[in-house]
Amino acid sequence: MNITKLLNKVYFAPRLKEIELYTEHAGELQAGVLKRLVRMAANTEWGKKYDYASIRTYEDFKKRLPIQTYEEIKPYVARLRAGEQNLLWPSEIRWFAKSSGTTNDKSKFLPVSKESLQDTHYQGGKDAVAIYLGINPESRFFSGKGLILGGSHSPNLNSNHSLVGDLSAILIQNVHPLVNYIRVPSKEIALMSEFEPKMEAIANSTIHANVTNLSGVPSWMLVLVKHILEKTGKQSLEEVWPNLEVFFHGGVAFTPYREQYRQVIKSSKMHYVETYNASEGYFGTQNDPNDPAMLLMIDYGVFYEFIPLEDVGKENPRICCLEEVELNKNYAMVISTSAGLWRYMIGDTVKFTNNRPYKFVITGRTKHFINAFGEELIVDNAEKGLSKACAATGAQIVDYSAAPVFMDEHAKCRHQWLIEFAKIPDDLDKFAKILDDTLKEVNSDYEAKRQNDLALQPLEIIVARRNLFHDWLDSKGKLGGQHKIPRLSNTREYMEEMLKLNFKE
Repeated sequence: MNITKLLNKVYFAPRLKEIELYTEHAGELQAGVLKRLVRMAANTEWGKKYDYASIRTYEDFKKRLPIQTYEEIKPYVARLRAGEQNLLWPSEIRWFAKSSGTTNDKSKFLPVSKESLQDTHYQGGKDAVAIYLGINPESRFFSGKGLILGGSHSPNLNSNHSLVGDLSAILIQNVHPLVNYIRVPSKEIALMSEFEPKMEAIANSTIHANVTNLSGVPSWMLVLVKHILEKTGKQSLEEVWPNLEVFFHGGVAFTPYREQYRQVIKSSKMHYVETYNASEGYFGTQNDPNDPAMLLMIDYGVFYEFIPLEDVGKENPRICCLEEVELNKNYAMVISTSAGLWRYMIGDTVKFTNNRPYKFVITGRTKHFINAFGEELIVDNAEKGLSKACAATGAQIVDYSAAPVFMDEHAKCRHQWLIEFAKIPDDLDKFAKILDDTLKEVNSDYEAKRQNDLALQPLEIIVARRNLFHDWLDSKGKLGGQHKIPRLSNTREYMEEMLKLNFKE
C-alpha cells in the first residue's frame, strides 16, 4: 500500500481546494488576515498606542501606522528578550530568530510567537508538501524520511526558558513529536552548533537511512551532499538514497547551483521546489515545476504591503496592498504578522509575474544592490547574467560577490566580481563579456552607464581561491544555517575583507 497516497487523500488534498481560492478571492483573504491580526493585538502595548480597537479598514491601518525597520522595533525586541510580554503581540514570546544584521548590529533578533510557528511557518511546510503531492500523485514521499538541514540555537540572555537561533533550529526544536518519526537526523545532531562536526554527524547518521526528500539552503546542502559522496565513494546521491525524489530549497537563489546538483543527483525524476521561508515568515512556494515564480501564500498570519523600489528611502513612499501591485515591477515587501511585526520592511524585493493567482520571484535585497553610478544593478540581474555566462562557457559557480571600484589610479570606475568556480570557464574573458553584455540586456540603467565606457568600464572578474567564501563566513562566525554571502554591495567593505582572505591559504 502506498501510504503517501492515503495521507495525501485524507490530509493534504483538501487543503488544495482552499488554495484554489487564492485566484478569485485574494483581496478578501488578505482583508480577513488583517482584521484578525489587528483584533488579536488590540490590547497589547503597541495596539493601544495606535488604537487598534478603532481600526476598521485597511485605509485606517495605513494612515495610523508608520513603516517600520529593525531600528524602530529594536527597543521592543530588547524588552521582549529581557522578559516583558504583551508588547507587540498578546501571546508569550519565547523564541527569537537570529538573522543577518543591520548597519548598527551584527545580528537582528526577530520575535517568533506560537501563532506564527503554527499559522505561518509550519503551515508553509505542510502546504509545500500538499502542492508537491498535487503535482506528483504517484509520489512515495512518506515511504521514507526527510533530511532537514538546519542551524542551531542557544539560550536567550542565559535563560533556558527562551531561545535565540536560526529559524530552522527553532522550527526543529518545536516541531510536533510525530514529525520526528519521518525526519532525519536526530534533533541532537540537527541542532549541533559546530558546522564541520555537524556535517560529519549528519552524514554518518543518514547514509543508511531511506531518505526521500531534502530541505535546506542550496549552498549548505551541496556541502553535505558532496561530503556524503566522498564518504561513500558513490558517484551520485541516488546511489546512496535510491528513493530520493525532491529537494525543497530556499534562502539563496538556486540558479548558481543548478548544474552542480545535476552532477551529484543524476536522476531525471528528481524534483526541485523553491520555497520562501524567511525568519519573518513563510511567504511563497513554487507550484509549477516549469515556472520559477512562487505562489504568494495569502491566508497565513501575514498581511502584505509593497513599496515601489524607486520609492524606498523616501520620506513619503507610495505603499500599496496586494490588489494594487503591478506586474513586472520591483517592490520592497512590507509585512504585518502574527509574531507582532507591524508594517515591517523585511529588506527583500520581489516582482509579480501573475495576479490570478499572485505569483512572484525574489529579485534581491533593498540593501544588496550596486547603484554607485546610477546603474541600479540588483541580484536578479546578476543571476541572469551569470546563468547565461555559465551556459556559454561551461563554467560552474560555487559563490560570488560584487562591488563597485569607485576610481582607480587611471580615474576609471567599474564593477569588480569575485567568483569562486566549481568549474572555471574555458575562456574567462569570454565569460566576463557575456556577463557584461547580459547585464546591459536586462538593465537599461547599466547599459546607459556602460555606453562607450564613459561612466563605467568593462567589469573585472577576480577568481576566488577554493573555499574563500566558506572561510570568510567562518571568520564572521556564520558557517551553516541560513547565513548567506552578500551578492551585491554598494560599498567595498565586504569585498576588501574577502580580497585580503583570497591571498591566504
